[in-house]
Amino acid sequence: MPTSFRNFLGLAVFAAASLAAGAATAQAADFRVGFVNTERLFREAAPAKRAQQKLEREFANRDAELQKLSKQVQGLQSSLEKDGVTLAETERRNKERDLANLTRDLQRAQREFREDLNLRRNEELASVQERANKVIQQIAEAEKYDLIVQDPVVYASQRIDITEKVIKALADK
Repeated sequence: MPTSFRNFLGLAVFAAASLAAGAATAQAADFRVGFVNTERLFREAAPAKRAQQKLEREFANRDAELQKLSKQVQGLQSSLEKDGVTLAETERRNKERDLANLTRDLQRAQREFREDLNLRRNEELASVQERANKVIQQIAEAEKYDLIVQDPVVYASQRIDITEKVIKALADK
């Protein structure tokens, strides 16, 4: 192959690669990316706050019952510690059995409370997430985003963070 043809071929390949790189760079410049901080969304968005208040109201009575039961356990325990040495053997055993039963009931009630609360919290957060996803999609379409990512993300610049827009849009609904 003549040297001039090899030079021409090399130049043509270089030019084609340069054009392809330039086209990719131009295309990348038009690419819009957004980021939504899910933790902040669940903490600050109006629907998330309403969901939290709803859960607090829903579980307030059970929480109060647990506090009352906990105080009974503490009262019985301190009574046993204070008067245990002066009580008759059978009476002390009865109180110890009562304390063990009450402690077991408290632990079971606390476990059930946590499980029920977590289940309801997950239901409420799923509802908030569903609404947020709709709002995010509306923002993406209206503002011509190509990609919007949510947590977990290793790093996202404040420049692409649209969490505030989503929170405001959720407040309007």
